[in-house]
Amino acid sequence: MRHVLSICTLALMLALSGGPARAQDLLEQYVAQIGPHDLFNSNGARLWEPWQILRQDRANFHRFGLRDPQDQGDRFFADMGNRAAMEQMLMRGRNNPAAARDIVNGGATVVVQIWGQGGRGDFVTVEVYR
Repeated sequence: MRHVLSICTLALMLALSGGPARAQDLLEQYVAQIGPHDLFNSNGARLWEPWQILRQDRANFHRFGLRDPQDQGDRFFADMGNRAAMEQMLMRGRNNPAAARDIVNGGATVVVQIWGQGGRGDFVTVEVYR
């Protein structure tokens, strides 16, 4: 069973941009397993928001070399600035409470899609698989 954590619709993009919506391209997609080390930041503090955990997963993958068996690489979040923008990209969407809970509890497998134009990410969609 899967839950959609974050979906931005064309209407939402129109509302955020204040002008005509532009078509978004799928820039990249990857799979990540949310492991125990993804639930804590670099200072050891427990993370309680899904977007914090997903961002930490990418920092663990790219910066610290902490990878779970199902983790796949991506080029977009290899950039620290793009990881910093990930929280805003996720918060622009709708949150499914069950999916958010699965991420916060750890052990979930997620498929992340990065949407944008010209290499710039505008929003991220996340599907959680149990």
